[in-house]
Amino acid sequence: MARPLRGALSGLTTRGRCLLAAGLAAALCSFVLNERDLLRVSVFVVALPILVCLLTAVARVGLHAQRQINPIRTPVGGRAEVTLHITSTGRLPTGGLLVSDGVPYSLGGKPRFVIEHLPRHTGTRLRYHVQPMLRGIQQLGPLKATITDPFGLAEFERELAHSSRLIVVPRVVKLLGVPGGSGLGSGDDGSVRLNAGQGEDDAIVRPYRQGDDLRKVHWRSTAKRDEMMVRVEERPWRGGTTVMLDHRAAAHRGTGANSSLEWAVSFAASVCLHLHRYGQRIKLVTESGGLIVRDTGDGTHNDTAVLDALAALAATPTTNMDSPNDPGGGQELIAILGATTPEQLSALIGHRSRSTRSLAVLLDTAAWAAPGEGEAGTDLDGALALLRGAGWGVTVARPNTPMAATWATLCRTHGTRADAVITG
Repeated sequence: MARPLRGALSGLTTRGRCLLAAGLAAALCSFVLNERDLLRVSVFVVALPILVCLLTAVARVGLHAQRQINPIRTPVGGRAEVTLHITSTGRLPTGGLLVSDGVPYSLGGKPRFVIEHLPRHTGTRLRYHVQPMLRGIQQLGPLKATITDPFGLAEFERELAHSSRLIVVPRVVKLLGVPGGSGLGSGDDGSVRLNAGQGEDDAIVRPYRQGDDLRKVHWRSTAKRDEMMVRVEERPWRGGTTVMLDHRAAAHRGTGANSSLEWAVSFAASVCLHLHRYGQRIKLVTESGGLIVRDTGDGTHNDTAVLDALAALAATPTTNMDSPNDPGGGQELIAILGATTPEQLSALIGHRSRSTRSLAVLLDTAAWAAPGEGEAGTDLDGALALLRGAGWGVTVARPNTPMAATWATLCRTHGTRADAVITG
């Protein structure tokens, strides 16, 4: 009995403790002065905070809560609704309830609700919204309730629900078109053949898909099969496209959502999902060749896997691009590069075959630098000349240029495959 009573009395507020001390002092004075009326008053004053503590502690036991987040995946700058279901299963009515949910500062202010009366069994429903401004795996919670009595004599805090996960995925921008020669049904050189001398009889064809270039229609096969067929490359992209993301902290500038790293992550997500719409298999790797995510071999494309992987991606303290081999694994490559040195680019170029198409987006990281932030120490013009001299298709990205425009410029560049002989 002593332990439950001690636990209940631990919830006394300053007002409750003062009232209890006053009651004990009055009781002592009643004995000294031999005043029975004062003793009666002191008994009431002492019993009141004790009784209030016991009732408030009992009311705290019958509280239950659930948290629902809709949607569970939210893009940067998006909006998610959080619903809290709070019910009381105790026999005593619950009132004076202060509910607060733990929300990181990146998602907004900490929501607080005051429930004057909580109906038994039916409960109540509370809602608030979060608007994430930075990608990542965010934790909402824990949900805590502070129960007080109408007199303000007792106060108890209880955790009603554990933390819930909110996945803040990168912002995805709608892109148009694909790089010429990619075999995705777009571009002037989509019918590139690496070996000259092949005629129409040796062409590889497939059924027409919406968006395919009509100049690639193979009329002989169309007439034979009574179905529109288009030519495809005899040497496709060896199973898909590799998107390489440079996520070295030293290669990027800026802070928070306005940093060059966040731009690069958002651009990588946009490219992967855009190529998925064309049925292309994607492999997303880091600047060191480490695998971030890849499509399965059954031909399915999982946008959610790409977004979740990029949401959890953090900058690495590595300073060098130390891939031991071709990060594209023989596939055609789209590299999203931060600040680099000629030595690092030379190593990357050396791993790539000139017969395989290579494209790069070079970030002008100085344009993202915050005031007082040091430069990354790279020669942008030298990097452009080095990549173009190696046959890469290159474009420069800046924060004031829309991603869709950067992608459109990249689609118009000519990598190594554009130098192949066009036949048929």
